Amino acid sequence: MKLFESFTQRSLELRNRIVVSPMCQYSATDGIPDHWHLVHLGSRAVGGAGAVIAEATAVSAQGRISPGDTGIWNDAQVEAWRPITAFIAAQGAVPGVQLAHAGRKASALRPWEGGGALSTEQGAWTTVAPSALPFDAGWHVPMALDAASIRQLLADFRAAAQRALAAGFKLIELHGAHGYLLHQFLSPLSNRRDDEYGGSFENRTRLVHEAIAAVREVWPEQLPLWLRISATDWAEGGWDVEQSVRLAREVKSLGVDLIDVSSGGLVPHVKIPLGPGYQVPFAARIRREAGIATGAVGLITEAGQAANIVADGEADVVLLARESLRDPYFPRRAAQELGASVAAPVQYQRAW
Repeated sequence: MKLFESFTQRSLELRNRIVVSPMCQYSATDGIPDHWHLVHLGSRAVGGAGAVIAEATAVSAQGRISPGDTGIWNDAQVEAWRPITAFIAAQGAVPGVQLAHAGRKASALRPWEGGGALSTEQGAWTTVAPSALPFDAGWHVPMALDAASIRQLLADFRAAAQRALAAGFKLIELHGAHGYLLHQFLSPLSNRRDDEYGGSFENRTRLVHEAIAAVREVWPEQLPLWLRISATDWAEGGWDVEQSVRLAREVKSLGVDLIDVSSGGLVPHVKIPLGPGYQVPFAARIRREAGIATGAVGLITEAGQAANIVADGEADVVLLARESLRDPYFPRRAAQELGASVAAPVQYQRAW
């Protein structure tokens, strides 16, 4: 059963091919994770996943989606992450973190507060983007990043990677999807620059290349680096799967080990053909045409479905998001259904 075979990248071995996808909890204070994050992430490690990736974690205060986002821009945050990563690892799962900057989608209300842009009275901060184009009506008009700000952004990613290592993470995923800052540079719909970061494919992908290089400067050679992308904007004239394949080929040579393939998020009000595994064909195409490992994510909810994705070579791992929220023990349930096994903690063995 390939889903429950180990998966090795560089010196790191995942015990199986099921990964808990990064999912924002919007529950930190000043970027500092707390007991909620320990229990949320830790329970999914106990649940048997091969890796547990912490939510989109901001490389700077300005890069947070909301005031409740976790961060990794200071040492207090590093100290708060350490017991969480230690617990995840102690349960046999690989602790990962998604490094992110929200760009023009920053300074927002948490979902249960209605979403949308924060007001000045609610503590809004200045947002940035490749171009001064708001995400939607009623959102902040971001400042277009200048050359000095881009240099600082790359320094922030580099420092965040160093802090991630100090915090005990063994896997980094860069967030280049869902309409956040790196994705904003990739897509012609949000990037209208006329300098070396805009216009051509080479220019629009430049910041992603530079962010990868900055992280790889300090992230150990023996540890893997993943990149999440939106394979398509689902909008005419936007980023698409052909460009995604090309980008995947290029970043492989820069030290990216796996492309986590999602979609959408750049522009609102687009029609997305939702259905079970609707993004899997993108992961399969990128894996086949770019020759790089991929992860499939999106409405993967059944054990057999997950097993078939890996067995059929459509992706190397499956990432579970909402299904993992519904059932932290999905890997153990799936193993039982499929006649495989995931070793249980000694405290729980009498239940298996």
